[in-house]
Amino acid sequence: MPELPEVETVRRGLAPVLEGRRILRADVRRPDLRWPFPEAMCERLTGARVLRLWRRSKYLLADLSTGETLLVHLGMSGRLLVSGGAAARAMPGVFHHVHPAPEKHDHVVLDLDGGARVTFNDARRFGVMDLVPSARVAEHRLLAQLGPEPLGNGFHEAHLVACFRGRAAPAKAVLMDQRIVAGLGNIYVCEALFRGGIAPWRKAGRISALRVAGLVPAIREVLQEAIAAGGSSLRDYRQAGGELGYFQHGFRVYGRAGAPCVTPGCDGRVQRRVQQGRSSFSCPRCQR
Repeated sequence: MPELPEVETVRRGLAPVLEGRRILRADVRRPDLRWPFPEAMCERLTGARVLRLWRRSKYLLADLSTGETLLVHLGMSGRLLVSGGAAARAMPGVFHHVHPAPEKHDHVVLDLDGGARVTFNDARRFGVMDLVPSARVAEHRLLAQLGPEPLGNGFHEAHLVACFRGRAAPAKAVLMDQRIVAGLGNIYVCEALFRGGIAPWRKAGRISALRVAGLVPAIREVLQEAIAAGGSSLRDYRQAGGELGYFQHGFRVYGRAGAPCVTPGCDGRVQRRVQQGRSSFSCPRCQR
């Protein structure tokens, strides 16, 4: 499932295509994805102008001139791809000058003034699309309980130290709790814990405040590097222009079970351990 860097990369790719453009035609080709689409979705999107495209956690949000906001979650395999139009041709990377033939899993297609098309393709159909009044978007059931953005001012050392204090849960579980910090998933939590020198299964309440505070810059560093690399492509993820992300080539622990630790002078090897049904990767020498 795409995490914060992948969603932010998609947002940055789509913003010059969508912002300020009017949706001339919305084509919804099935009644649902993970959940049913909102009522009269085609009619509510057609004619609307996209005022702003932004991100909250792993969700994309498009504020519309109609006073509604389109909420999108990519799910396990969702992709938002751009074709045609001057804005699409200006995008770096791979794109289609003309609209490609429809594919089996192209479920929502938006044709924009200027000639560009944005297609939501989702083979597994775990994605989500909803329409919500813009003035109440923060109250949406998928957004209301989210914690601060890890790259924003609301995420800081004092916040994380308070969230770790007295907790018996493993450090990894705390960081993946979306109520504590929004947008982090398995990949970037493993990478941040490695940089912070903390074992994923160490009880949160037993980690010193100084070491917990050190996770804040580690998390930000990992996310910023991943965004700069276009995210991580592991299975279905593609950027809006269709190209792959390449941060996976810089993983220090994730997916590297049995490989030597990258820390200079460390003779440890990356180990894999299952936590709550998810794979955790760490160096037993560097992380404690």
